[in-house]
Amino acid sequence: MERNSVDEGFVRALVRGRHPDLANLEIRRVASGWDNQLWRLGDELVVRLPMTERAPDLLRKEFRWLPELAGQLPLPVPTPLFLNEPDALFPRPWSLVSWVPGEPADGVEVTDAGRSVANLAEFLRALHRPAPADAPTDPGRGGSLATVTDDFETLLAGVAEAVDVARVRRVWDRAVAAPQWTGPAVWLHADLHPANVVVADGAISGVVDFGDLCAGDPAVDLAAAWKLLPQGSDGDFFDAYGGTDEATVRRARGRAVLKALVLVSVGQAWDRGLPGGQPTWGRAGRQVLERVFASAA
Repeated sequence: MERNSVDEGFVRALVRGRHPDLANLEIRRVASGWDNQLWRLGDELVVRLPMTERAPDLLRKEFRWLPELAGQLPLPVPTPLFLNEPDALFPRPWSLVSWVPGEPADGVEVTDAGRSVANLAEFLRALHRPAPADAPTDPGRGGSLATVTDDFETLLAGVAEAVDVARVRRVWDRAVAAPQWTGPAVWLHADLHPANVVVADGAISGVVDFGDLCAGDPAVDLAAAWKLLPQGSDGDFFDAYGGTDEATVRRARGRAVLKALVLVSVGQAWDRGLPGGQPTWGRAGRQVLERVFASAA
């Protein structure tokens, strides 16, 4: 099903067929990510419709694991409440999840550094518990940086005219050379960037989109020190999180520049009128690089 064929009437019919007690609630489209289209249902729920081939597997993963984790997390997350199987009306599974209030951070500024540092550090301390043996894994997102070297080179080549290539490569090379994580694989959000957190009153107030949830190196999420927080906040963040060594910080910087290249690339796609572009992501990516360079100076 194409994204543009989904409208309010279609979503209402979908809800009426599975949850008739909810069908009269207000329905309105809200900001969505790559894989899922989101429709707010009343004040407390969201209809999540997978729109890509990989999205159903991500949705099922969230439904399996996120309810177990949500109760231990200090920030609101979109907890899955109902998983609806495909039918004649919609060919993929879809879910109802709890609404997380706030505005996506790729569209508003994080201005309250102190509360944001405390909120993010507390959230990641709670999330980064050793994962069970059957937890999902993703070597590219949760493993060694060496597994994504080809991705880094491709991304850097694609945005070379828009970034300081020498400084990016210096940070990356130090990250790849850093000692690897030898502790237990911990739970990771694995995709913390400005579009996947929400802000209220200037502070990070919620985390969304757990489709890439997996077990691995905590440095993957600790890259949020530069992806989400105002410049100069990284030291306070690592102090608040606690227990990190220099190797972990170096790997986290590498993860930050890798995501920054993705954000810049997606912003360039928007500027060129190409599919998959996002208007706010290029600026977000450049800000990440500025913060990393200031930290690594």
